[in-house]
Formats: sequence, structure tokens, C-alpha cells
Amino acid sequence: MQWIEVCIKTTSQAIELVGERLTMLGFDSFIMDDQDEFHEFLENNKQYWDYVDEGLEKQMQGLSQIRLYLEDSPAAPETISYLKDQLRLLPQQYPSIEFGTLDVSLEHVKDEDWENNWKQYYQPLKIGSKLLVVPEWLHPENPEHRVEVLLDPGMIFGTGAHASTQMCMEELERAIQGGEEVLDLGIGSGILSITALLLGAEHATGVDIDPKAEDIARQNAAINQLGPDRFTALTGDVIGDKAMMEKLQKRYDIVLANIVADVIIPLAPAAAGFLTEDSIFICSGILSTRLSEVLAALEKAGMQILSTQQQDDWCRVTAALA
Repeated sequence: MQWIEVCIKTTSQAIELVGERLTMLGFDSFIMDDQDEFHEFLENNKQYWDYVDEGLEKQMQGLSQIRLYLEDSPAAPETISYLKDQLRLLPQQYPSIEFGTLDVSLEHVKDEDWENNWKQYYQPLKIGSKLLVVPEWLHPENPEHRVEVLLDPGMIFGTGAHASTQMCMEELERAIQGGEEVLDLGIGSGILSITALLLGAEHATGVDIDPKAEDIARQNAAINQLGPDRFTALTGDVIGDKAMMEKLQKRYDIVLANIVADVIIPLAPAAAGFLTEDSIFICSGILSTRLSEVLAALEKAGMQILSTQQQDDWCRVTAALA
């Protein structure tokens, strides 16, 4: 089926009013893209990241628009003309509001464009000397016989493209000998737990504060033929949730935390409690400007630093009990 994407340019100040008018006109399904809401979201959730992709920030710069979709039918031109007439009335009805241009642009799209076009941007990704991250719908040649980590990148959270994830995966290549118990704090897509299991770990337990991550990680594990006997996904806060801590209370061979410095620092004492004298703690997602703070927190929690690695502006640290 053919559709018409209708894009209405406006301002942050007026975007809610434009949305209300669209609802009154019977357009009950549309998408709002707004720079102010984007930055408000970042500010309210800044404890979860130290860095936001510059390309995304540039894409959102000055952006306030509403997108809606109409079936490309003989009635579409009349509907669009009526919509434009109604939009022109808004500045007259609300003279104190800056509505911007209220320009309307049109683009023809197909159902399959929405569903599948994004897939072209995901290709197999070699990591380290053993690993190949593969979108689940691809069946690439693999002459090096790398370990294939299958993911659905259409889901949220890590795909292996970020330096912090790659450094963790490379460290897992070195650390996994076979039969390990792994604890993954902040599982996201489950990519690190899945990698550990495919490299030979016996079992991985993943925890995330976001309940969506639990479902997504479990689904990605299933794509890799890893069932509940090998992978356990849980939702909870390992820093503040005592019940969760009790549920996890055992010793692990490898503990992972690919999060951000502001989470790793308070997490350090809890992470140390999951280690034995032969265990290691691998943490990443640390900006180079925050590395010294993380190292100090790990040492204060009773760990010694075994190695560090930097890729671009990001660092990975591997530590053990002192």
C-alpha cells in the first residue's frame, strides 16, 4: 500500500497546540519530533549516559515538527488542502504563540519502506579475533569461522557498534576459558551475556533496571538458541534493591558492567561482593575524562586494577579482588 507522509513544521512552543488541533480534526495517530522534549528527556535521564551521539544531537537541532500518514487515495489531496486551511487559522486564534512557518511537506512511502529500509544500515561486524555480530536476518559468509552473535538490532539497546561494547567483547574473548558463571549488570540487548555463553561460559545472569531490557535480552538469547538453562534475565536495581541483591547473592567468575561512570562508581562495592579471589570485574562505558574516578572507586572497594583499554574517548577496566 502507498502512503503519504505529511510533515508539518512548527515550533516547540506551538507543537502541543498543533497536535491538539490535529486530534480535533480526526488525525489520531501522529509523531511529534521536538528538540526541547529531546533535551528534557536527556536531562531527566542523564544518570544513564555520559555521552549522546553528536549526529543525533545535530539531527534534533532546531527540530519541531509533526509527522502523520495518509493513505494515498483519490481523497488525499482534498484532505491535505483542508488540513493546510485549518493550520493557517491557528496563528489567528492564538496570536501570542509563535507557530513558525507551519509549512507542510509531502513524501510518498510504502509499507515495506517503514518495515525494512532500516535494515540496510546493519551489516555483520567483526569484533576482536573471534567474534562476528550478525543481524538475525542475514546469513553472511564466515570463512574465518568466527563465533556468530545473532541480534535483532530493531530492538533497543546495544548492537556491538559502540567502542565500550566492543572492548568488553574483546576482553571476554581473553577471559572465557569454558564453564564460567557470568553476572551482567545492565544487560541492555543481552549482547555481552550472549557473547560470554557463545564463547563457552556455562551460565549468565543479566540484570537491568529497565523491564524492557529483560524481555529483549531473553529474545536475543533465544535467537542464539540459548534457553533459560543457560541465560537468566531479571529486572531490578542492584544498588538499591536488597531483595534483588539477595537473589543474586553468590560468587561469579566474571562480573560485567557496561554502563556509565556515574553508575559504576556506586556499584563498585556491590560488584566486589560478587567476586572470588579468582574472579574478574570488567566494566566499560567510561569516558576517558572519568577514568581516574572509576579507578579510585574500584580500589576503594577492595579491587586491584589488572588492565585498562581505551578506544576513541571510551575506556574499559578489568579488576580483581586485591
